[in-house]
Amino acid sequence: MRILVIDTATQAMSVALLDDGVPVAHFHDIVGRGHAEALLPVIAALPDGGRADAIAIDVGPGSFTGVRIGIAAARALALAWKLPLLGYGALSLIAARAAQDHAQGTITVTITGGHGELFWQSFAPDGRQPLTDPASTPIATLAAQLDTAVLYGTGAEALVTTRGHGTAVSLYPDARDYPLIAALPALPPIPIYGRGADARPMDDMQRR
Repeated sequence: MRILVIDTATQAMSVALLDDGVPVAHFHDIVGRGHAEALLPVIAALPDGGRADAIAIDVGPGSFTGVRIGIAAARALALAWKLPLLGYGALSLIAARAAQDHAQGTITVTITGGHGELFWQSFAPDGRQPLTDPASTPIATLAAQLDTAVLYGTGAEALVTTRGHGTAVSLYPDARDYPLIAALPALPPIPIYGRGADARPMDDMQRR
């Protein structure tokens, strides 16, 4: 079975074409906010234009814009090619990758959020069983709350620096790692934002 995996939930843009779990082609780069311009050309450059039997998409949490861009592209391709669309979580993918090198104990993954907050979640040592729900927490609050020695993800360095101890392992979601979580139940292909929208409805603003 061939799966096209699309991941734009963080500053990384990661795309992989997997044939029975083996990468046929792969792109992974830190593009910042350039997902919208680069994503479709990257997919088009894959073998057979990225055609597959199914599409897997990172639904977040992560960058508000990045998550929406990835899901929109995945939905459009799934509709055009009449393919099933499978969602997965950014934190879960990083946790599963971290488990490959993690010695023992809880795996805690953090992703840079907005307004001084981090998205985070803790997992069992296998990296597949969540121990907490995804949450968005101010860095200072989380630094006082978490005592995990090793932290993973794009927000790990900021958290370790704030609390003054521990080891940070910077990891971005990588589409090649999808086989590590392929057996988990698929998530609906709808965004997981992890925190409320920054913008307030006009009616709410007028009531203030």
